[in-house]
Amino acid sequence: MNCMYCSGNMERGIAPFHTDRKGYHITLDRIPAWVCAQCGEVYFDEPEVEAIQEVLCTLDQRTEKLVKSA
Repeated sequence: MNCMYCSGNMERGIAPFHTDRKGYHITLDRIPAWVCAQCGEVYFDEPEVEAIQEVLCTLDQRTEKLVKSA
């Protein structure tokens, strides 16, 4: 597989995922991913994306409860 940004070779590895949303910042340090050996671009496969989305949905629900009680 080639990187869509630089056409470098994609290799299996791990990568962090960071996001800021709805009043919180989350960092997941070691997510399995495809990482470009040339530019470092990261692609996550569908199972990892689904797992990340589950975590974010749960945090959104919990954060909403905290904001409402403040």
